[in-house]
Amino acid sequence: MRIALVHDWLTGMRGGEKVLEVLCDLYPAADVFTLLHVPGSVSPRIERHSIRASFIQRLPHSRTAYRRYLPLFPFAVEQFNLDQYDLVISSSHCAAKSVVVPGRARHLCYCHSPMRYAWDQFDAYFGPARAGWIRSRWIYRPVLARLARWDAATAPRVHRFVANSRHVASRILRYYGRDASIVCPPVDTEFYCPASVSPGDHFLIVSALVPYKRIDLAIASCQRAGVSLRIVGDGPDRGRLERQAGTTVTFLGPVGDEQIRDEYRRARAVILAGEEDFGIVPVEAQACGCPVVALGRGGALETVIDGETGVLFREPTADSLVDALNRVTTMRVVPSRMREHASQFSRERHAERIRELVTQTLAYPPGTRW
Repeated sequence: MRIALVHDWLTGMRGGEKVLEVLCDLYPAADVFTLLHVPGSVSPRIERHSIRASFIQRLPHSRTAYRRYLPLFPFAVEQFNLDQYDLVISSSHCAAKSVVVPGRARHLCYCHSPMRYAWDQFDAYFGPARAGWIRSRWIYRPVLARLARWDAATAPRVHRFVANSRHVASRILRYYGRDASIVCPPVDTEFYCPASVSPGDHFLIVSALVPYKRIDLAIASCQRAGVSLRIVGDGPDRGRLERQAGTTVTFLGPVGDEQIRDEYRRARAVILAGEEDFGIVPVEAQACGCPVVALGRGGALETVIDGETGVLFREPTADSLVDALNRVTTMRVVPSRMREHASQFSRERHAERIRELVTQTLAYPPGTRW
C-alpha cells in the first residue's frame, strides 16, 4: 500500500509539524507533499522522507513571504499527482485537506482548524487596522470570501475528518457540515518534565508571533501588573510587538527544545492570551510542572483545569488577564498533579489512536464518507 502525507507548508516545528512527525514515524515509507518546504526547518524525522513541494517553492521570496501567495494555494494543492497512492493523510489548517485523490484511495484529514482567516478571523489578519481600509475591503475580503467558498466546496474530498479538539470538531461541523473524530495532538511528555529548580517571578509566552495569539494583550497586561515577560518565538508581528513592549519584556526569538523546556521550568506561569484550537504549549508547560494562564475559550477548556493546573480568564481584556495573573501567583502549585494531567496527551496515546482510525478507515469501501 502506498501512502502520501500532505501538509500545508514546512517552515518550522509547530504543533502541526509535530503531528506530521508522528505520521512520518508511523509510515516511514510515505511520501510527503507540501506547498512549500524550507530545508532544515523541520525535524530530521520529517526531512528523511521524500518531500515534494508545489510550484509555490519557486516563486520569489516564497520562503519568507509565502502568505502573499494565498490566492494561489487552491490551484497549487490541486496540482499534486496522487494517482499512485492508496491512502492519503492530510495534516491541514489551510489548503492541504483539498487535495484531489484517486477514486480507489481513502483520504483521512487531521484538521488542525478550518482556514481561520477565511472563516472567523479575517479581521485579525486582514482587517482595516492591519491591512488598511482599501486593501482590506476591496482586495483581501473578496479573495478570502472566495477561499471560504472553495474550502467548503472541497470538504467532500475528505472521507474522514479527525479534529485536534472538541472545539475544532464543532468548527468542522459548522463550516463543512461533517462530523469528526477527536485525537488530541502529541506532546513529548517524556522530554517535557519537571526539574529541581525554583521558578522565578516572570511570566512566559511560547508562540508564533501572529495576530490571533493576542500577544499584544499579554504584553499590555504584564506591563499593567508590573511583572516581567519573556517571549519565545518569531513571526510577522514581531516588529509591531517589540515597538509596543517596554524594558520588562524580553524577546528571545526562536530557540531549541531544551531551552524551551528550561524556560517552562523557570517561569511563574505560561500565558495564552488568545483563543487556541487546541494549544500544545499549555500541555508542555504542565508536563514541566508550570501552571498556565489562558483565555477560557477553545482548546484551553480541554487542557487546563481552572484553579488546579492553571487559571482561566473569561474575557480577552487587560482587566481580566491582570486578575488572572494575580490569581495564579497565589495558587498552590503541585507539579506532580500537572504532570499527571499532561500525560493523557502523550505521543504514544496519539500514535495509538491514529493507527486505530487509519485501520477503521481502510476497512470501509472506497468512497465512504462519515
